[in-house]
Amino acid sequence: MPRPTAKADFGRHWGGPSAAGRWLLHVSWFRRKPCLTLSAELKVGDRLQDNSDYYRVLKSSDGQGVALSNFQNKKPVVVFFYPKAATPGCTKQACGFRDKFGKFKDAGAEVFGISADAPEVNAQFAKDQRLPFPLLTDQNGFLRKSFGIKGDLLGLLPGRQTYVIDKKGTVVLSFNDQLNTDKHIEQALAAIQKL
Repeated sequence: MPRPTAKADFGRHWGGPSAAGRWLLHVSWFRRKPCLTLSAELKVGDRLQDNSDYYRVLKSSDGQGVALSNFQNKKPVVVFFYPKAATPGCTKQACGFRDKFGKFKDAGAEVFGISADAPEVNAQFAKDQRLPFPLLTDQNGFLRKSFGIKGDLLGLLPGRQTYVIDKKGTVVLSFNDQLNTDKHIEQALAAIQKL
């Protein structure tokens, strides 16, 4: 008699192939979770009007709800994604934007920081560092994933990414550098001043 295959053994062990199939369907049904897939990375020239998360309302450190699309046809927007509030690199980056905030305002731009931190954590961070711009909470990472921001250090650390979006909702700057936080401010300011 031929030796049973692994597939046949599996089926026999679990009460036959159809019972095994039913068991797997049962387990997969109850273990389902929303799956976030990484979208294609936003690049210069991409129009955000086609991205549904551009219209997503995020809770702000000042208690307001903000959607990046609110500023379309009104103002250019600078958005910097940072890994975690009150960590050395993120504090340096946020304070860099704070120190140049007057220049961004003079150019007519709105500035927002975005992280997965809870609104109260962002509020405390903004207060401690005297940040003149709101920090938005993307707690489930929908916006980060939708914008295609890749993680750093083998995906262990959320990516540090800065975008400049013009009045029409078009990306005019996409800059990623986990370590050189000053460069985010320089690049964003240069892009805003060209608009």
